Amino acid sequence: MVLSRLLDYFSKRTLLTHSTTLLYDRVLLSMIIAVTLTGFVMVVSASITANSDPFYYAKRDLAYLCISILCAIVVLQIPMAKWQQFSPVILIFSIIMLAMVLLIGKTINGATRWIGAGVINIQPAELAKLTLFIYLASYLVRKVDEVRNNIWGFCKPMGVMLILAILLLLQPDFGTVIVLFVTTLGLLFLAGAKLWQFLAIISMGGLAVIVLIITEEYRIKRVISFMDPWKDPFGSGYQLAQSLIAFGRGGIFGEGLGNSIQKQQFLPEAHTDFIFAIIAEELGYVGVVILLLMIFFIAFRAMLIGYKALKLKHRFSGFLACAIGIWFSFQTLVNVGAASGILPTKGLTFPLLSYGGSSMIVVFMAVAILLRIDFETRLTMIQAHIWSKK
Repeated sequence: MVLSRLLDYFSKRTLLTHSTTLLYDRVLLSMIIAVTLTGFVMVVSASITANSDPFYYAKRDLAYLCISILCAIVVLQIPMAKWQQFSPVILIFSIIMLAMVLLIGKTINGATRWIGAGVINIQPAELAKLTLFIYLASYLVRKVDEVRNNIWGFCKPMGVMLILAILLLLQPDFGTVIVLFVTTLGLLFLAGAKLWQFLAIISMGGLAVIVLIITEEYRIKRVISFMDPWKDPFGSGYQLAQSLIAFGRGGIFGEGLGNSIQKQQFLPEAHTDFIFAIIAEELGYVGVVILLLMIFFIAFRAMLIGYKALKLKHRFSGFLACAIGIWFSFQTLVNVGAASGILPTKGLTFPLLSYGGSSMIVVFMAVAILLRIDFETRLTMIQAHIWSKK
């Protein structure tokens, strides 16, 4: 109820202050640029001791950033109707890519999640997130009444997610499965599915998570180390213990940009999954809060864009924008929770911030889709305003 009222309030303000010369969300774009630049600076800082070439990861991250911007520009030109039309094809392509990983994938640190493509590694799991949400938004346009009134209509999208989940668990990539599961449930909730259906699916999902944890030794170790990392600070709890030390050193205002000790070979994956710990150490509590507020703003703005699109009967665009907002906020929550010891360690990047080519490209594509949805929504409002004056 509170979220709905907030969205309605900000939606009315946007409608009232709408300018016929403004066809994109400048505030959202500015916030995305600010977080991206912050991410680049922090990747440079966190990775400077991770390789014999101090700027090895910085140069690669800059290359990924340029590719991501080019992809975003292309995506920005594609009408939302095209995404809706080809959503099944896009999903099938994503499933094929996930299957290819199991056949010809590249194994790194015990996980087979990448397809080697010359100097870069493609991670299809990142693309699977966006393609599933595009398909779900298209499905809800066609079957929203069935989802609200029929258990079978609710189970169909969960079945599609289950197919992706099986392929991801074989890699294994448990973190991405959790993101897909939670975002799918959130989107179905927004579409109006019944509460008892959620309780049933959440109960089954919780049971499945417990089974998946107890059947893999490395997952059991992660849970144990998460509960008490200091019990084995040089073994299973090492990464989390080092991350917590980084948080402790940061204090209120941090040690200063570039002054992290933990990034000097103490904290593994300092420039990827645990970049948030380095941010906490160098920028402190104040920097962390500002950064999280910016991410919250981007996620909230995505929900607001989706809400406005739904009010204008752009249902596909509305559902997809809301899915992107849920995805960004939940993945951020998991990454921050893992780095701070609130949640078990998961190999999930921080959107727009962490180092990682596939993740950055897909996130930029999602951001471009958000801007396109906002553009089409504003264009519709302008046309309606012009017609009302005739």
